[in-house]
Amino acid sequence: MQENSFGFAHLWASGDMVSHSVALIIALMSVASWYLILAKALDWRTVRRAAHSLEAFWSASSVIEGIEILQQAGTDSPYARLAIQANSCINDCESAPGRLAARFDPAEQLERTLRQQLSSTQAGMESGLTLLATTGATAPFVGLLGTVWGIYHALLAIGLSGQAALEKVAGPVGEALIMTAAGLGVALPAVFAYNAFTRANRVVLADLDAFAHDLHAFFTVGKPFAANNTRVLPMRARSETEAA
Repeated sequence: MQENSFGFAHLWASGDMVSHSVALIIALMSVASWYLILAKALDWRTVRRAAHSLEAFWSASSVIEGIEILQQAGTDSPYARLAIQANSCINDCESAPGRLAARFDPAEQLERTLRQQLSSTQAGMESGLTLLATTGATAPFVGLLGTVWGIYHALLAIGLSGQAALEKVAGPVGEALIMTAAGLGVALPAVFAYNAFTRANRVVLADLDAFAHDLHAFFTVGKPFAANNTRVLPMRARSETEAA
């Protein structure tokens, strides 16, 4: 039975270290990008499910009950982490007067805590996107390297044989075509996923920023800091009062 010159086994056997290295790099990039795509898709699903619990959070009878409702959507819910950090700051902001951070106004301490949590959440959501962008940008060129190397082998085979026989060039040309297709096949899903997750992150971060503002308003205006039940004025109103 005649061996298929375009088969993967024949192409791998006829390849050299350069072509094998290119194929392995493309395979590793594909595995890494698809792993990130699936992981980010699951994270996005969890975050959207947690976002649907916000209305139930504000309907809770206490902050602790609201946090428990948010955690039901996932212990790593960014909404639950925001609420936990805000509640912890309210309970501990005046308990350690020796700390440098305790010199901030309680409302400013809360704002600082929420801002730090948002930054941490944003960093976690953007992790892996650089790899997707790099894969989408470089995979076609890696495949092109394999294409050029395969065409070089085809020309070399023609030069050694003195004639452009099909059996001499079929293998290298087939290797070149496969490398081109593999590079594009790895790059396109990575580019689509990068664009989709970048937009999804913007939507989630905007939602988290709005929730952080709501928490700040609740703990500084809707709930007094001091034990004498006096309401704490917002930062702008307090500044105007002191100036007067």
